[in-house]
Amino acid sequence: MTTYREAIRTALRRLLLEDSRVFLMGEDVGRYGGAYAVSKGLLEEFGEDRIRDTPLCESTFVGAGIGAALGGMRPIVEVMTVNFSMLALDQVVNNAAVMRHMSGGQFEVPIAVRMATGAGKQIAAQHSHSLENWYAYIPGIKVLAPATVQDAHDMLLAAVEDPDPVFIFEHQMLYGIEGPFDPKATPSSPWQAAVRHPGSDVSLIAYGGSVHKAMTAAEELEKERISAEVIDLRSLRPLDRPAIISSVSRTHRAVVIDEAWKTGSLASEISATLAEEAFYELDAPIARVCTREVPIPYAKHLEDAALPQVPAIIEAAKRSLGNG
Repeated sequence: MTTYREAIRTALRRLLLEDSRVFLMGEDVGRYGGAYAVSKGLLEEFGEDRIRDTPLCESTFVGAGIGAALGGMRPIVEVMTVNFSMLALDQVVNNAAVMRHMSGGQFEVPIAVRMATGAGKQIAAQHSHSLENWYAYIPGIKVLAPATVQDAHDMLLAAVEDPDPVFIFEHQMLYGIEGPFDPKATPSSPWQAAVRHPGSDVSLIAYGGSVHKAMTAAEELEKERISAEVIDLRSLRPLDRPAIISSVSRTHRAVVIDEAWKTGSLASEISATLAEEAFYELDAPIARVCTREVPIPYAKHLEDAALPQVPAIIEAAKRSLGNG
């Protein structure tokens, strides 16, 4: 057992030890040890050439990471929060995502970008949104959302090994959780969804921090003899559509949990996929449990009210079964 943040640190340390091309850079990753204490102690061990504090200018240091990747390095870039990553979208959309295509496959951009996402810590609207679906929209990059301690470790290893840009979204509420961890285990493919809780009555489809809420909902539903299957998407681009369709083909009902706003969300894309490819498997309308369409509030009771919560997931599942 270890924590989510410690699993990421273990992966970072392994990568830095095994490959001299790997370096970490970002806001406060060095002397401060990372905004969420993920890189604590790495500066003292590896020095300023490998652990680089950057100015508060996302477009600059993400762009520098892309350039370093083009030059043969294996940069890991940490952006403090997804909200601030918007400042680097030009670099991502117009450079990192298109370079392999525009060069006819001559150039690779093996950069791994990590960032905190999601809400729940009362750090208000500029630090709390879930915008990973914006990245999942972009062809040419890959997007991961580790929900478990093991995935937090394994997905970083996979991201650094990949020849394409990989963006990893770490929900800020997960850094302190504990879970099973084997640093020597053979990693499973990060591009495939996982069944976290088998079931036969309704599929609860989630990713990142919402997976744990879906698991709690499934356990509560089980007490009422409702069998809920929890699907952890893990990869948001590419999206494991066959796994989603396979689950709904077993349960014939779908509840999609997504901490993004409902309009234009990943939940919308999953719903459209099911409507297009599994319509005749559905015995009830697809339900979406998303964040209220407001900037995330600071006040705790308002923040809780804005976010998807376990009771809302349970209610949606029961409604799909005609019990709501």
